[in-house]
Amino acid sequence: MKPDTILVLDFGGQYAHLISRRIRENGVYSEVVSFGISYDDISNLSEKFNVKGLILSGGPSSVYDQGSPKISRSILESKLPMLGLCYGHQLLSYVFGGNIKKASKKEFGHTLAQITKPIAILNKLNRTEKVWMSHGDTVYSMPSEFETLATTDNCPVAAFRHKVKPIFGIQWHPEVAHTVNGNLILKNFIFDICKCENNWQPTNFIKSAINEIKQTVGNEKAIIGLSGGIDSSTTALLASKALGKNLVAVFVDHGFMREGETEEIKKIFKNSGINLIIADAKKQFLTKLKGVKDPEEKRKVIGNEFIKVFEKIAEKVKATYLLQGTIYPDRIESGSTANADKIKTHHNVGGLPSKMKFKKIVEPLRDLYKDEVRNVAEELSMPINMARRQPFPGPALAVRIIGEVTEEKLIIVKKADKIVREEIEKSNLTGNLWQYFAILTDTKTTGVKGDSRAYGYTVAIRAVESKEAMTANFAKLPYEVLEKISTRITNEIPEVSRVVYDVTHKPPSTIEWE
Repeated sequence: MKPDTILVLDFGGQYAHLISRRIRENGVYSEVVSFGISYDDISNLSEKFNVKGLILSGGPSSVYDQGSPKISRSILESKLPMLGLCYGHQLLSYVFGGNIKKASKKEFGHTLAQITKPIAILNKLNRTEKVWMSHGDTVYSMPSEFETLATTDNCPVAAFRHKVKPIFGIQWHPEVAHTVNGNLILKNFIFDICKCENNWQPTNFIKSAINEIKQTVGNEKAIIGLSGGIDSSTTALLASKALGKNLVAVFVDHGFMREGETEEIKKIFKNSGINLIIADAKKQFLTKLKGVKDPEEKRKVIGNEFIKVFEKIAEKVKATYLLQGTIYPDRIESGSTANADKIKTHHNVGGLPSKMKFKKIVEPLRDLYKDEVRNVAEELSMPINMARRQPFPGPALAVRIIGEVTEEKLIIVKKADKIVREEIEKSNLTGNLWQYFAILTDTKTTGVKGDSRAYGYTVAIRAVESKEAMTANFAKLPYEVLEKISTRITNEIPEVSRVVYDVTHKPPSTIEWE
């Protein structure tokens, strides 16, 4: 039986794949497709899917921008139910003659929406709902054939519906966890409007990923870039099952790892059955980063050097393929999908050189989120302490040092990071935390130590709660824990004279500072 399906039209939004994932979590199949898909294209999918509705994602464009993505006229003339979110909301308003303008006050983060008509997609919602916004343009009015369902203080038309056709728009993001009743909105659309049945079950991802690796690499050899993080470690386990002795794991010790981490990686993979090579490249990476201050340039330099190390080892072991633990947030933040804005270049995506000596880069986790990867890791019997460890960026501490990376700064940030981890873990606070770490800023301030003037670095502490890293809330750590961390850092690291705590959500910030 063909599964009932909701297609997500991707307009370059940060959360396009997250929408699709939320739908699948409700037992209804979903795929992300190009915004330019036509009704004929959808009809051609009918052999595999029973397409019951469309969701238009958000995106970084303005509907008035020249060349901004638009929707096919054949789609608009179809009878398929449509729900526009953020940019999709504005686009539907625009094509039907609504009034959209730059907002007098932009909305980013939590907002209170007033549900003026709790019907249709907003059925069973409260009169006031806590929602997640991220927009600069605003819909101010709609033609007479539409009615407004919700407003906010800065958004006169925060949700609308066509009075006759199954066409809806919502300015906020129901797909993110920070919208309290977001899943109820999606369920209203999926089941009440589109009349879908929850007749889809997740396929065996592990089996399909192993088959993909086997079919791609064949009988040739491949190397896996192993950082020790959950993404690359899970990819290594999948690739090991697919390739056996034809897989070589390469851990590049670039000198930017947390204190004791290289030794821990050796210990974890010693008895895994995977052929592991440790490449000591500390001098190489530090030399290449000398004088580099721009974070985007840092990531590109690091991405280039990783590939040089991989290519050198691949030549020795006669490997022709490279496997990476790239996940979906890496790709979307790097602006690698159509119409997506580049937030920051991930070293394993946009930071890679244009020419490489590998036949292909294989990324079996490319459409998964971090928490989904953790579930796969546990299915592969990865130890729980490793499967649930906090994420760590590939460029490591190099992007937790603002400005130029030097040996002195690396020593400082490693000590500070160790103190942050020790105190948070000692206080049993890790259960709700996605990440917690220290950042060495490039700001120096005046302090007093031992009745003498001190002039030292400022260290920032970052701790966030999240489900999939596409959005995050700063963690409200107890003051006594923050005080302990601050006291230890300023006492144990002479070069530091001030400690601050980051109280910014994502968005508007990212989790990492660079």
